[in-house]
Amino acid sequence: MDDVLAKAEEWRAEGEQVALATVVATRRSAPRPLGSKLAVTASGRLYGSVSGGCVEADVAERAQAILAGEAPKVVSYGIADDEAWTVGLPCGGEIDVFVEPFAGAPARTRGTRYVVVEGEGLGTRWDDDARTRTELREEDDRSVFVESVAPPPTLVAVGAGDIAEALCALARPLGWHTVVVDPRAGLATRERVPSADELVVAWPDEIQVDADTAVVSLVHEERLDIPALRRGVECGAFYVGALGSKRAQEKRREKLGAAADGVRGPVGLDLGGETPAEVALEILAEILAAHKTAGGANR
Repeated sequence: MDDVLAKAEEWRAEGEQVALATVVATRRSAPRPLGSKLAVTASGRLYGSVSGGCVEADVAERAQAILAGEAPKVVSYGIADDEAWTVGLPCGGEIDVFVEPFAGAPARTRGTRYVVVEGEGLGTRWDDDARTRTELREEDDRSVFVESVAPPPTLVAVGAGDIAEALCALARPLGWHTVVVDPRAGLATRERVPSADELVVAWPDEIQVDADTAVVSLVHEERLDIPALRRGVECGAFYVGALGSKRAQEKRREKLGAAADGVRGPVGLDLGGETPAEVALEILAEILAAHKTAGGANR
């Protein structure tokens, strides 16, 4: 969602007036999660989404009023009246959207951001280093939207091949940062893996790993995948997995020892995939599920 802030900052640097709309509360089957954003310029440009298209036109009109001088406000959308198909959410959900002038993207990329959306201090923003869940908090005299923020997750694929390329291409729309690691310079090329954000010619035990990293080995060479898997487990990656048959996994477990308990394999959801793209989809689906389970959206 920080891509919306980046676009708003770009427009502001061009001299545009920009308003920012943020989903601060959801009820039932809301089409977008908390924190989803839409940037609107005075000249009518839009970037982002708060509802997948249901209410964007109305939010844009509200944004123009804010840019013309009205105070920031929370606007509620749902299907409680006859306007459900014109200004509402026919999917049955309800959302509250806070619309305010955009004052610039925050420098902090990890921690928690706060904004007063109703009551005393309306529109006041601040942030800190603490990590908490994204939610709307009701205080004595105001409502505060609390948004947990972090850099996008990193997906490290060991082995520069067809599946690595497909993984990187699929992860791109999710906003994830992708890294393909392979010590074989002849394989780790842009021609083979054009979609990777980074191509690293190095041994896998040199990769950078933290709690927001997924590590997946796509090779069948112990000199490559064992160091990568061990590093992923020891550095606390939220997901560590390896491609290969059950027999191959047993051989890996013998080599990894205690670290084997933190390694998933055979990697990916069993969807019957056969092509590199299908296998990559299976792997990415499992990684995404692990990230959500680990609290990646609100950590």
